Amino acid sequence: MIDFKESIRTKLAARQRAAISDGNGTPAGVLIPLFERGGKVHILLTLRTNTVASHKGQISFPGGGFEPADSGIRETALRETYEEVGIVPSSVEILGELDDVMAVSNHVVTPVVGVIPFPYRYKISTEEIAEVFEAPLDFFIDTSNCRIETRPYRGKQVPVYFYQYGRHNVWGLTAFIIREFLEICYGVKK
Repeated sequence: MIDFKESIRTKLAARQRAAISDGNGTPAGVLIPLFERGGKVHILLTLRTNTVASHKGQISFPGGGFEPADSGIRETALRETYEEVGIVPSSVEILGELDDVMAVSNHVVTPVVGVIPFPYRYKISTEEIAEVFEAPLDFFIDTSNCRIETRPYRGKQVPVYFYQYGRHNVWGLTAFIIREFLEICYGVKK
């Protein structure tokens, strides 16, 4: 059986990543933190506090804006992950990157796919993160768990994905990134 890490790494490396480099957005990086528990792949998500500047009370991946001291967008994602949930950058095994996505906040977001150790004792930044939770990837792979609405965005109609995982409503950019990841790495169609 092929290791899930090698399978994902191979699929990400086999494609040409679409980068947005028109200079109109602020660069940002998020980490898609994956881990294996009980023979199943899981994903780590965060619930943002109601006091952060943007995306208050929403489900997100750990991440944030590029800073001049960052050597690149991967370092941005790892630095922000450490700041938000305490995962040490050297403990993350990077598998690759997804296509850049333009967020409604005008950030050009690069999703970085990585594997984190499990179990892990998270150190949550309570100023930014209200809660950290783990969800089995199988939940998102099951397309019956995804609701799709069409909404206007930058002059055109775009699909908006929604997942209700327990009491957590995963939607918007985070759900879009999850769908992109599943399509590329698991063959799940949008």
